[in-house]
Amino acid sequence: MNRNLLLVTALIIVVGGVYFYITNQFDKSLISDTTHNETGKVQTALAAKFDYLSQNGNSSCSASFKESIPLLPVGARLQGSCCSPMSLHRYTEQVEGLKKYSDISEIPPDPYDIEAGLAEKLLGYYDMELTPKEQMAYDYAMENSHEKGPCCCKCWRWYVYGGLGKYLIKNYQFTGEQLTEVWNLSDGCGGDNEHTH
Repeated sequence: MNRNLLLVTALIIVVGGVYFYITNQFDKSLISDTTHNETGKVQTALAAKFDYLSQNGNSSCSASFKESIPLLPVGARLQGSCCSPMSLHRYTEQVEGLKKYSDISEIPPDPYDIEAGLAEKLLGYYDMELTPKEQMAYDYAMENSHEKGPCCCKCWRWYVYGGLGKYLIKNYQFTGEQLTEVWNLSDGCGGDNEHTH
């Protein structure tokens, strides 16, 4: 009797183990498929946005464009590249890289699609005075960023991201290294990599 009971118990344990193993593998597969599908959807959406921005940009390096920013209607957006054609590979790297700063609303999550209202706000920070220590952090970013500044030329991006830089140093105690990273990830000049210009 005891032997039969032991056999039945062992059988239940084996069957239970096999069942657990199979369902666990199925769940893992399901999670993996879901993650893969979600990633695929995100990449497809980003590629579609890239196609739109790279072909329908309204951004210009002219002084008149910079001066027009405060006059743009509510909801207007500054889109596309200023200089070189956009690169999907680099664009994806930038948008993904900027996600780490998503808790700071002043940092545009997409350097090629910026709310005009936010750009106007950041322009206003450009003349912000920094302490000598804060200025050192700003100067470090000027020296070490790929464009040797907030942009490759003194267009609206230079002043918008320059203002952002001063704001981040003043209000979030950003170091020169942190600002350098934000500027590099926010490069809006186009091109396939950060060393193009």
